[in-house]
Amino acid sequence: MAREFKLPDIGEGIHEGEVTKWFGKPGDPVKEDDPMVEVMTDKVTVQISSPYTGTVLELRAREGEVVKVGTVLVVFSGESEAPLIRVAQAPPAVASSARETTHPGGASGTWIAAPAVRRLAKELGVDLAAVQGSGPGGRILESDLRRATSGPATSAATVPKSTLSVAPGGGEDRRPIHGLRKRIFDKMAKSEATAAPFTYVEEVDMTQLVHLRERLKEVGEKRGVKLTYLPFFIKAILAALKEFPTLNASVDEERGELVVKRYFNIGIATATDEGLTVAVVHDADRQDLWALANEVERLAQVAKDKKLTLHEVQGSTFTITSLGKEGGILATPIINWPEVAIVGIHRIEKRPVARNDQVVIRDMMYLSCSFDHRVIDGHVGAAFIASVRNYLEHPAMLFVGLE
Repeated sequence: MAREFKLPDIGEGIHEGEVTKWFGKPGDPVKEDDPMVEVMTDKVTVQISSPYTGTVLELRAREGEVVKVGTVLVVFSGESEAPLIRVAQAPPAVASSARETTHPGGASGTWIAAPAVRRLAKELGVDLAAVQGSGPGGRILESDLRRATSGPATSAATVPKSTLSVAPGGGEDRRPIHGLRKRIFDKMAKSEATAAPFTYVEEVDMTQLVHLRERLKEVGEKRGVKLTYLPFFIKAILAALKEFPTLNASVDEERGELVVKRYFNIGIATATDEGLTVAVVHDADRQDLWALANEVERLAQVAKDKKLTLHEVQGSTFTITSLGKEGGILATPIINWPEVAIVGIHRIEKRPVARNDQVVIRDMMYLSCSFDHRVIDGHVGAAFIASVRNYLEHPAMLFVGLE
């Protein structure tokens, strides 16, 4: 008896999703609750299990195709039907269709790689059996292939010479824009096309905060907390947002309204192998420094492991973007639409500055913030950054009583 498997209602107002990975192909046997398909929504990637035990007869959607809720994804020859369709956050496990056990011209064994990575390996002439995967469960990522085909440590015995011929005039390497990169592609274009952005930059003397963090690191270690600078930035920004509430807002384009939020959910732009993901610290203003430090570290890890839940990527009211030590001197952050502002954190470095007519060495940093000029005037944006700067330069105002 043939049974149809439709894209279920994942909830949270999601009406469609992109099929990013199949965990089977026509002819494959499948058991109830086996991973069947990975679907990426506007919010997060989820893994949907099979509701049947049987055999896959037909796949109705291609990887990279966007389908609506209720669309038939796959047809089974089913033996039993489960009462529920289970939806889970996609784990780091790799699709069975992306696993191979034989390697023409390579050593025997098992390697794990997605179809796109296998295609790229073929183009580059790389033997995947000789590549060390850095992804979850040893999964081979595109970055692993790039490393394998460049760098002085790579030997001809490890990576065969590329068979991709390039004409004297150059060549092209075309890759589909899909998955998380497609979401970033669309959202960034929406932000730039909709908002009227302007960026304001201020220099911050971080010396007191650097010293405070050093003193508190020992306290954090006793509590089992890894104390980075990010929780301090969150605290300073929260204090400034309460002074300038119109920055903790979003624009309702359809109704022509500025929606000022009375809650504070801070989005943290986190770099992952698939692209930049904004994880959300909910009710950040209700958490102390240690709770914020724990939550920031936890979210960064689950983002890298591709285990973020819908709740953890929804509802941000203001976003912070930072590359940590790689933050560079200065960058212009793009507003996380439909929010109205975003703060960019940059590298802290020692520089000579004038203090009381004397040249001294201080820990300095540039702080940049992009605003939607449609609703945030220049003097308001400047005053907001001045407030953030003041809290960062005098952090004792925020953290008295933490010891």
